[in-house]
Amino acid sequence: MKALFKKIMAFVSKHKNILKAIFILSVLTFVIIAIGRILQGIDQRKLSESLHSQSPLSILLMTVLGLIAVTPMLNYDFEIQDFLPERTPTKQILMAGWTVNTFNNLIGSGGVLGATLRANFYGKHATRKEIIYAISKIALFLLSGLSILSIVSLVLIFGFNIGREFSNYWIWLVGGSLYTPLLLAFTHFRESEFFEGLNLRKELRLTLGSFFEWAFAGGFFLVIGYFLGIRDLAAVFPLFMIANVVGVVSMVPGGLGSFDAMMLLGLPAAGIDSSVAVVWLLFYRIFYYLIPFAIGACFFIHDTGAKFNKYLDDIPKQFLQRLSHTFIVFFLYAAAIMMLLAATVPNWIRTSRVIGGLYPYALAFIDRTYNIIVAFMLIGLARGVANRVKKAYWPTMILLVVAIVNVFLRDASTTLFVIFILVLLAMFFTKGELYRDKLEISWGGRLFDSTVYVLTFILYAIVGFMNSPRIHHRRPVPDALLFPSERIWFTGLILVFLAALILVLIQEYLSRGGKDLNAGFDAKRVATVIDTFGGNEVSHLAYSRDKAIYYYTVDGEDQLFFLYRKNADKLIVMGEPVGNQTYLHEAITAFIKDADQQDLQIVFYEVSDNFTMIMHEYGYDFIKFGEEGFVALPNFNISGNKHKGQRALMNRFKREGYTFGMLEPPFSDEDFQQLKAISDSWLAGKAEKGFSLGFFDRYYLEQTPIAVIRDKDGKLVAFANLMPTGDHEITSIDLMRHSQEAPSGIMDEIFINLFYQVRDDGYHYFNMGMAPLANVGIYKHAFLGERVAHLIYQYGYRFFSFEGLRSYKNKYVTRWVSRYIVYPRSSSLIFTMLQILLVVNKRIDPADFQSPIMKPSMMLNFHKREAQKRAEQKQESNRG
Repeated sequence: MKALFKKIMAFVSKHKNILKAIFILSVLTFVIIAIGRILQGIDQRKLSESLHSQSPLSILLMTVLGLIAVTPMLNYDFEIQDFLPERTPTKQILMAGWTVNTFNNLIGSGGVLGATLRANFYGKHATRKEIIYAISKIALFLLSGLSILSIVSLVLIFGFNIGREFSNYWIWLVGGSLYTPLLLAFTHFRESEFFEGLNLRKELRLTLGSFFEWAFAGGFFLVIGYFLGIRDLAAVFPLFMIANVVGVVSMVPGGLGSFDAMMLLGLPAAGIDSSVAVVWLLFYRIFYYLIPFAIGACFFIHDTGAKFNKYLDDIPKQFLQRLSHTFIVFFLYAAAIMMLLAATVPNWIRTSRVIGGLYPYALAFIDRTYNIIVAFMLIGLARGVANRVKKAYWPTMILLVVAIVNVFLRDASTTLFVIFILVLLAMFFTKGELYRDKLEISWGGRLFDSTVYVLTFILYAIVGFMNSPRIHHRRPVPDALLFPSERIWFTGLILVFLAALILVLIQEYLSRGGKDLNAGFDAKRVATVIDTFGGNEVSHLAYSRDKAIYYYTVDGEDQLFFLYRKNADKLIVMGEPVGNQTYLHEAITAFIKDADQQDLQIVFYEVSDNFTMIMHEYGYDFIKFGEEGFVALPNFNISGNKHKGQRALMNRFKREGYTFGMLEPPFSDEDFQQLKAISDSWLAGKAEKGFSLGFFDRYYLEQTPIAVIRDKDGKLVAFANLMPTGDHEITSIDLMRHSQEAPSGIMDEIFINLFYQVRDDGYHYFNMGMAPLANVGIYKHAFLGERVAHLIYQYGYRFFSFEGLRSYKNKYVTRWVSRYIVYPRSSSLIFTMLQILLVVNKRIDPADFQSPIMKPSMMLNFHKREAQKRAEQKQESNRG
């Protein structure tokens, strides 16, 4: 007999999963048959009435109370922490506890699911074995509360005659009531390593937690009955406990079916209609099981998604956010346009099959007044969301919620509900994409928004004209353009203008704040960077003070700076960054990031091919802008047939008494007035221009010596200010001007003398400056952008003419170097070129820069420092 028993136990142990499945299927079969018989006797009309009898407030209260009823289960996960080597953070315990317990409630699967989920949540703080070991101890007490409440139910039935009609089921209550006493005795009187740590205090806490779990569930079940109009609820409590014991014994997840069958059999015995009983159980399943489970599922998806996202380097999260962002921007604009159509051509909306089918999803209000206003609010906020501005999130979310509530008041269909929930979820996920501090509208964005407004106004005006009773039309008004009344149309016209004002106010709100990237001009900071790390072709232009300056600093020390000017959403940077090239990549990254934070894009103007390739790695495109000429000074001379004309010119100037010299700053008032007279004569009433070159300003000119030509009477007739580059290899000039009376060829006189002068000063190259658009876009198969750029610049420059400029400089230039415009790939090349054109051609009033920011006497003269260094180098060379 003993051997047979062992064989049976071995067989059961070996096939326990199969036997368990057979048992559960048998129970489910019985339950399905029983429930089927019960449902056949239910009055469907009463069932429908009960479902629709609940007010929104009742639904809300049952939802909240159902969530509260689940909370005692969280005690298990807090108690589990005492058996793990490391405590999990409280926030994660709450999320894990809710997820695991609500999943177990609905799905169950014999604790396997709970163990698996807890291993997933607590895996960072303990091994899988440790987690399963801890869960096994806790699992013993899951039914201890039900056991105590079984005792309470026996007392109610046989002591107080409450629920006496269910006394026939006493065997279930007695069986349930024995569980806790036997468990406590077993854990205390049997010595086992497994029960280590389960002291009396811990067991009482677990039992108390289980008691509240089952008591809250029973209490919530009775509350649902109260909402359904049942007042004699005391008798139902013992039945609820009996049904739960039956459900536990059946081993069906959540007692699904067996619990319901028991309740459906018992409730009519308590005088409750079967239809009401079905609704009662349905509400219990929804508010105690399904809704908490849905929240737990969200927690689970969030946790699993976070791990999956981390494993894939944040790519899934970024993809979801960008997809949501694209969808919400499209939806906002589409909804706004649909609302505008509803306000301007309402009859077309009603008669068009396609547009009419889409109209319910447009957030449209019944009153056309609201449609026009809300439509332009959506357009303004859509621009903010499209540009990823943080301040656009809450206004957009609030407007969406208000509009969606309005739609539901009109048509509460399931399809609309699902779609608008997706819209709100998309807006929620879009929040991670909104990181910019302020809005800067690009030309393309402004053009699109303006086009929507202008077309709305034109269409609305046409509709008003076509429907005006004062105008006689030869042909009947098309059905699509019919409008209800002239009064409504006129009200709408006023609102169109009001909507424009609202749109401007929204854009103004989104454009406020942010960080000012311009550090302002500080001569000491500029000079320190140039002196310490060297300058470049554009570094001296910082002293013109007509450009903003962005500094990149390390440990409070300036390393590089960028010279730029803003136009719309573009920061046009003049040349390459000046300073410590060791930090070039870091400086570029920081500048792009800071600019992007303010919704600005960076464009680099006149940069080298090496810098262009660096920016190409940052996702920038480029076009060739022109070529920059350099004269090799060591080998320069004007001998030979090539310079025959220059020799004759120099000899003529010498015979006529013209002399070359250098004016050292600070200049006398007399010399400065002569320089100003030459500049005014050369300008001939035209305005100064800056950015890519300097302008006549005393502060700027007194930073370096000026090369001058005097006539035989000693009067100045031409000048050119030196433009040092911060090293001892290359120098250049900026302004070269002569009076109207100066003889032809005076520019060659300055250049040739300067070549000799700076060569003697130790320089190796002289930068002759740009030949814009030289060899750019001249071939049929050149990039379309370069050909367009060529046309823009060819007809865009009104002040300077570049025709023949390359051929003139080519007399001296020994090497041409390409220069490029580098711009973000996402920006329009045509708009970018036009913006550069506006910046370069912007008129400058030197009077705007007369404020005493820093006088030359307050700083070391840059040219003198260079001259001193070159003199020291010559002395060392002579000693050698």
